Amino acid sequence: MTSLPERAVNSNFPAGQSSDPVDTQAVGSKTEQAASHNRSPKASLLLTLFSSTFPIFETLSNPSSADKKEIKPRNYGLTTAVKRVMTGGMMRRLQEHFLGTSKADFSSLTNEMWLLGSFYKVSSGESSTDINTNSGLAAFLEDFSSKIWITYRKGFDAIGDSRFTSDVNWGCMIRSSQMLVAQALVFHHLGRSWRKPQQKPYDREYVGILYLFGDSEACPYSIHNLIQAGMGYGLSAGSWVGPYAMCRTWETLVRANRDNGDHSQGRTTLPMVLYIVSGDEDGERGGAPVVCLDVASRLSSECIIGHSNGAPLLLLVPLVLGLEKINPRYIPLLRETFTFPQSLGIMGGKPGASTYIVGVQDDKAFYLDPHEVQPVVDIKANNLEADTSSYHCSTVRNMPLDSIDPSLAIGFYCRDKDDFIDFCCRASVLAERSNGAPLFTVAKSFENIKSKHNIGSLSGRLGDIAAKNSSREENNSALEKLCEYDGEDGEDDWQVL
Repeated sequence: MTSLPERAVNSNFPAGQSSDPVDTQAVGSKTEQAASHNRSPKASLLLTLFSSTFPIFETLSNPSSADKKEIKPRNYGLTTAVKRVMTGGMMRRLQEHFLGTSKADFSSLTNEMWLLGSFYKVSSGESSTDINTNSGLAAFLEDFSSKIWITYRKGFDAIGDSRFTSDVNWGCMIRSSQMLVAQALVFHHLGRSWRKPQQKPYDREYVGILYLFGDSEACPYSIHNLIQAGMGYGLSAGSWVGPYAMCRTWETLVRANRDNGDHSQGRTTLPMVLYIVSGDEDGERGGAPVVCLDVASRLSSECIIGHSNGAPLLLLVPLVLGLEKINPRYIPLLRETFTFPQSLGIMGGKPGASTYIVGVQDDKAFYLDPHEVQPVVDIKANNLEADTSSYHCSTVRNMPLDSIDPSLAIGFYCRDKDDFIDFCCRASVLAERSNGAPLFTVAKSFENIKSKHNIGSLSGRLGDIAAKNSSREENNSALEKLCEYDGEDGEDDWQVL
């Protein structure tokens, strides 16, 4: 799971840690079998090379103390030496040779880049090694390095009744989901234009967000609490799960926090509504997931947080866009979602190796990689002088869009009803251009899911309402007006994924 093919751009932008040694801690046999099944031929060749040359890396199951005493004097020195090779520059060069990885050059691509709804234009010939502070690339790097980066950690308290004090080699999907939700909280509390300050003291909201994702049971969105909430969906320390189970785990955790919250003060841990977008009958009948207006309206009305223009909404859309590889027809649609102002990116990556995809340029996807091993840190919510460097990355990595695992989840954040209406307009237009195979659709309810022709009429209805209702008072009732729209009866001809 740690042999993720990648292309990296090392910028000179000062934004904390960018490369930590790869931890060679062994994982359970079940996780290793899943990862082995999905390895590329080149990756398998590389693994075979090291397995045959350095058999000391073979996993030993519960060796006795006598075995340990016998092995250590004979192999300890060689093990240490080989680990240095595996985690050093030589390993990187071997990866580049066998896996075809190399440093990307922005100047070799087009000059248009999208990063979570923000557009950047790079001047011709501009590179990451020679930028000025007013360039489009410098602005892009400043934005990228301000994103919350959450990685493997080691040295935290054991998770539940397990003996796991690290999530190395199995926690990448959990970390990817934490990054996406953390970014939603940054947008909510600090705004899309926020950038990490270069000097302390930091924003109280910023430090408070990092605290929520600390690695202890005391932190609401820690890996400890996510695993506890996700037991019903197969989450356990040492195992890997997919995007759908991860989305439902967040739903369970948010509901538990809400139910245990201080209702008398009108507070919940997550200051927004979480909506897991699924298909008809919770996805049991297949087909594209549907953003149902009546569901969004109901969830907003149930939110105990008072908002004059509707509650903020966090939408997670789990998708399966192919079998072993992503269907090429979906790639332009995925790329287009990064132009939405509401974009929160994608939880996904290579098979068995999840990342947080935050942007696109041409046929490449930019991502934050959780497969870096860092020591656990304890950031207090009120410590505005905390060292937060391990939560930011200045190394821009990319992968081909067509190499993304077909199992993924897209995230969106809508600040209020007006923002949600704008999102629905964009999503409906995107569905119109999908040639009958949309990523997801927009409908009044599951009972009124329509054909692609009716999506067009709904899109027009959305556009008309958004254009006509320019005042806040009119926009406040726009969502309710949309929910009164029934459309025309028609067959459900969406492609079954």
